[in-house]
Amino acid sequence: MGEAIQGVLREGWVRRDDLFVATKLWNNNHRPERVKPAFEASLRALRLDYADLYLIHTPFAFRPGDDQDPRDENGKTLYDDGVTLIETWGAMERLVDEGRCRAIGLSDVGLVHLEEINRSARIRPAVVQVEAHPYLPQWELLEACREAGTVLLAFAALGHSSEPRLLEDEVIKKVAAGVGKTAAQVCIAWGIQRGSAILTTSKSADHIRESFDVSPLPESAMKEIAGIATRYRFNQVVETGVPGFIPRKADS
Repeated sequence: MGEAIQGVLREGWVRRDDLFVATKLWNNNHRPERVKPAFEASLRALRLDYADLYLIHTPFAFRPGDDQDPRDENGKTLYDDGVTLIETWGAMERLVDEGRCRAIGLSDVGLVHLEEINRSARIRPAVVQVEAHPYLPQWELLEACREAGTVLLAFAALGHSSEPRLLEDEVIKKVAAGVGKTAAQVCIAWGIQRGSAILTTSKSADHIRESFDVSPLPESAMKEIAGIATRYRFNQVVETGVPGFIPRKADS
């Protein structure tokens, strides 16, 4: 990623100010003394002088060290009970004070974690990045973010490739047909219209263009989507503490 960024900057396609670059603090670096070195390592890898946003990847701290996915002999994740989320957040605030990090935030948190930080934070989270889509609307968390002046950034906004398939939902498809858009465009419009930011990616140029070509949904469509009964979380980290982001080899 650092090479790609430097390439487009050298070619003059964009300026640094045109880019909004976010990176994350991984779980084995939650202890305050490890936060700044981890942040600086990310900047070196990205070949940047500053980051626009730095997020705590999850509220669950792993055993500190070089192993990003520490496990015991039974394969269970090794957590670190020697640090609190509040202590980690204090170290994140100091990064903002030093000027090399424009904003800080949280990821994969529930309402309890957000309220815990907001009660004691000197700098409130600028962003809370969580899974959110019509099958997991997160209305209570969205309202808490709105009240705190925090952006809720929704990942998995189009659902996931596994079941249940959000883009195949009958209500979503009916709304899409009614407004002349695709199911993906409807999900993106729904997220924007209710006040969240949307995080979605694609390797397809057509899909990228499609994601920008969204229009406001009529209120009747918003009500139909609100009435969807399915509730499903694709990423269980908030409930289990196990990110599952690192692929693990199947046991032989």
